[in-house]
Amino acid sequence: MNEHRIQHLKNGINKDGQYVLYWMQQAQRVHYNHALMHAIEKANDLDLPVVIFFGLTPTYPDANRRHYQFMMEGLVEVKRLIEKCGMTFIFRVASPETGVLEYMKDAVLLVMDDGYLRHQKQWRKHVLNEAHRMTLSCGIDLVDSDVIVPVRFISDHAEYGAYTLRPKITTWYRDFRDFKRLPDVMNKALLCLPSDDGLDDINGLLDALSIDQTIQPSTMYHGGYLEASQRFSTFILDQGNHYIESNDPSKNLTSKMSMYLHFGQISSLELLDRLLVAQSQGQMDGPSLDAYIEQLLVRRELAFNYVTYQKGYDQFETMTEPWAYQTMQAHDLDYKPYLYSKQQMIDAKTHDVYFNAAMKEMVITGYMHNYMRMYWAKKIIEWSPSFKIAYETILSLNNTYFIDGRDPNSYAGVAWCFGKHDRPWIERTIFGKLRYMNDKGLERKFDIQKYVSQIDTYSR
Repeated sequence: MNEHRIQHLKNGINKDGQYVLYWMQQAQRVHYNHALMHAIEKANDLDLPVVIFFGLTPTYPDANRRHYQFMMEGLVEVKRLIEKCGMTFIFRVASPETGVLEYMKDAVLLVMDDGYLRHQKQWRKHVLNEAHRMTLSCGIDLVDSDVIVPVRFISDHAEYGAYTLRPKITTWYRDFRDFKRLPDVMNKALLCLPSDDGLDDINGLLDALSIDQTIQPSTMYHGGYLEASQRFSTFILDQGNHYIESNDPSKNLTSKMSMYLHFGQISSLELLDRLLVAQSQGQMDGPSLDAYIEQLLVRRELAFNYVTYQKGYDQFETMTEPWAYQTMQAHDLDYKPYLYSKQQMIDAKTHDVYFNAAMKEMVITGYMHNYMRMYWAKKIIEWSPSFKIAYETILSLNNTYFIDGRDPNSYAGVAWCFGKHDRPWIERTIFGKLRYMNDKGLERKFDIQKYVSQIDTYSR
């Protein structure tokens, strides 16, 4: 493993410790999990067993039944495989930053996987502070397994756009193709530690939790590494060689990996390695491979850079560039022929059949084609009383209905619609110098009616 993935946050070793503890939160998987690999290696050095802790908080920001169901489907797989490998898996219904403290007292070392959103960083900071306050003797290591090249390694500031990050990351990413296989666990002792039984009946558990139950799970997409891996294999075989055309909403050429990446159910590094193997075997041509890597490596990791260095990444007043705020201020009071409420948008009751189709796809399935996400957000800007209301509406709908909502890609993607990582365009009414999209563009570029017809089959 590349040493730049690991941050030693707290030195020390608990001589009376009984195990190495891995707090699994961001990387909810066994395969291609650098934090788990680090925990196993340290445990093997000390001939100690490995304990994995996962804490489920019912108060995760903006999460609802759809998100919890998808996540829990993956955790059922994780528990089964962890125990098959000879490690102890602990599942607790508790806010993770407090639930994990109980198990740190008997740990030689705590390994945490890294998280980039504000509350995720606060969780890890809380654990570190509590370890010092409680004078725990265990060491604490933080391991990045969520991106291919660690954000703080590649840049120390917010990148202006993909064009400034691309040369850096394409220079360094090969040094971070650093995962071969998990080491075997030497000490396979399974420990009897307090754990909840929620994974035996996830529907019963979710029924009992005080979470938003109004947004039902997707019937089209299901969570877990096995589901992600099978989908990606199918993508490579059937769509991969045509990915260069994936912008077309009428063609089913996307991999649908964003939701699995969001929950850490599959690793972006594994996807990269599998793509490169596919190319070497003639299953994917150069242009399609380059187009996918642009999304997986450059655009996705630009989003992680954004939430790391843009302190107000989720607030209208601080999420984009000065030029964008200037043009929004100049056009905030422009006349708008159409104004729709948030509920009218959710109900797909606008005059725009393409927006309505995209909204139906989102509400019903938890997914929306990437190109339509841009169009959908631009229409909300056009139909809202102000830019701020538009931003808050887009972010709220994004985080509520998308399975991959509440993600660095979400915040960066929404901000892009308001000029972040973009450039000024020709000035026009309502949008000012922000990029504009309209239905004529969809009709000119794609067989967009075919997309509408596809979505109509979902809503019958």
